[in-house]
Amino acid sequence: MRYLCKWILMIGTLKSVICSYLEDQCSWKGSGLSLEVRSVEQVSLHCAEGSVEWLYPSGALRLSLIPRQPLSLPSPGPNHMTACIKPYTSFRGAQLYLEQEGKLELLLSESSPEMHPRVHCFSWLPSQKTALFLQATPHQDISRRIAAFRYELRRDWDGRLSLPLNKLSMEGACRPCNDTEILMAVCTSDFVVRGNIRRVVNDAELQQSVIGIAATRVHRQKFTLFQPQGHSVKSLGDIRTPLSCKVKPGPGSFLFMGWVHFGDAWLGCAPRYKDFKRVYEAATKSHENPCEVRLD
Repeated sequence: MRYLCKWILMIGTLKSVICSYLEDQCSWKGSGLSLEVRSVEQVSLHCAEGSVEWLYPSGALRLSLIPRQPLSLPSPGPNHMTACIKPYTSFRGAQLYLEQEGKLELLLSESSPEMHPRVHCFSWLPSQKTALFLQATPHQDISRRIAAFRYELRRDWDGRLSLPLNKLSMEGACRPCNDTEILMAVCTSDFVVRGNIRRVVNDAELQQSVIGIAATRVHRQKFTLFQPQGHSVKSLGDIRTPLSCKVKPGPGSFLFMGWVHFGDAWLGCAPRYKDFKRVYEAATKSHENPCEVRLD
């Protein structure tokens, strides 16, 4: 199968297949019925997030993920791009490969559908040629087969604060943030909330811990993650973290910061609020704060 994929890519390079180009899209939806068996359709996606839905897969689909603008703050070192994909539970009819520097790595196989689709993440440098390659699997009846997934792109500008689901950064996902990381996180995170831990639910199958938060103050949230429920004066919401971090419920007020991935909040830093306040006030006094935060 691997050699077959390479053969299809070589044919595409020689322009001996039928190719169509779709530009400036966040999401793509198309049908394999219009493709010949050995043809490769070329698609370029130019957004930080979107989806791909391939109906009745036939032939192959090559996806280039090319954001129009930088997705995050610049890095003092090499700027890695990080992409994550999450297949729908109905993913059928194709195998998904990561293509980097002419080599193929299988990310998702049709032969092993998952009850809870796993997120796959990978990183690359701007100088590296990277794409996603969907190859249809042969079936006599393709009428009920749809290969669909969602994707997100981020600039991997900081190894500690990069995607917690990224296999390249899992080693540091559970490490407490240092003072510099805390100050940067409060300025760049998708959500910043002060609150208490209500409960922790561990999911062994997904390898995740879900932390129930009662937020006493929502400093910032890009999406509606924390909102009042019933007659509570606090905003309630959940934050996820790898199960390996072994999070346990405990008393005290924390400042929770992190990122949103596929609609879920993921923990980046969570210092006790009194520790954050100490760090922030010291940085303010020395004029080293990257941004301003309104304290109580």
